Amino acid sequence: MHRGAGNSSGQRAFVLPRGNFTRYAIMLAMSEAIILEGAMSVRAALAGNMRPLREVHIDRTRNDYETQQLARLARERGAKVKFVEREAIDALAQGSTHGGVMALADERKYQSLEALLPGEDAPFIVMLDGVEDPFNFGQAVRAMYAAGAHGLVLRARNWTSAAGVVARSSAGASELIPIAVVNEVEEAVAFYKSRGLRIAVTAKARDAVSIYRADLAAPMFLLIGGEKRGIQKAVMDAADLRLEIPYGRKFNASLGTAMAASVIAFEMMRQRQGH
Repeated sequence: MHRGAGNSSGQRAFVLPRGNFTRYAIMLAMSEAIILEGAMSVRAALAGNMRPLREVHIDRTRNDYETQQLARLARERGAKVKFVEREAIDALAQGSTHGGVMALADERKYQSLEALLPGEDAPFIVMLDGVEDPFNFGQAVRAMYAAGAHGLVLRARNWTSAAGVVARSSAGASELIPIAVVNEVEEAVAFYKSRGLRIAVTAKARDAVSIYRADLAAPMFLLIGGEKRGIQKAVMDAADLRLEIPYGRKFNASLGTAMAASVIAFEMMRQRQGH
């Protein structure tokens, strides 16, 4: 690898000899860095400041104002900024939508269950459990963050390999929302119940209440299960409120996790804003 000509902004570009991009990708993969793709994901990681970034790689032909601002913020956060050939980014990226921006990141910082509670507002904490597909998971996180959720609780698992997909599908929301990790769902249920939050679950049950009739403005810990596993019976029995989304016609299929999360989250936001 050698230094090549600078871009039009006068910054030196990190240029690889042709044919060395595969070796470059293997070398970086061996560093065990988490790869975030796209300006939106990288910008969110920098803004959230919950995940240290080692390096930010930018297509050397990009010289617009937003790119310069992203590079400046990355340097302020202590990340190395490298203007590289587009092929070097392509060699590492999983898809083709990175737009010439990529970051090598470390593990994210997680908060405690206590830290997710807001200071004054009625808490709106969400737990997504059993959602296996990272794209659907990211879509659900995007909806919850946009609707004002204060924090997200996850069961302990290795999300490292999917962090880039989740960041992209959540439009960066996964890098902005505070997250706590627990070993078991019951741990979070017991904790938030002791703090005065109502425990709400999505369920197909006889005593389920329509989200449009339930009081969703109260302090709430909302548990949404995946499409395959759903929610454990013990947790369902411990819930204060079982919620359902009413349909406009007879339809036996359930909504996907991301779609259900969106509907519930924005109804919670509507009620909390007094509309």
